[in-house]
Amino acid sequence: MTLKIISAEKIEFEGTVTSVTMPGAQGMFQVLDNHAALIAALKPGLLTYVTAEGTATRDIKGGVADIKNNVVSVCLY
Repeated sequence: MTLKIISAEKIEFEGTVTSVTMPGAQGMFQVLDNHAALIAALKPGLLTYVTAEGTATRDIKGGVADIKNNVVSVCLY
């Protein structure tokens, strides 16, 4: 699946990942291939994603995640 991490200034990451774990407003959740369509509010915490090169993390202040058709778009505050 494709992950796009977008801030107000630029696209911070765009690439193929096998999983994404995010701090949702209702708690941590993980997205894998073929996840159901979802829009979720994100709270401050750690966003973790797994690529072919390994695991990467990013501290976020909050935002919104949109998951649809194996594309995870994370818009950060």
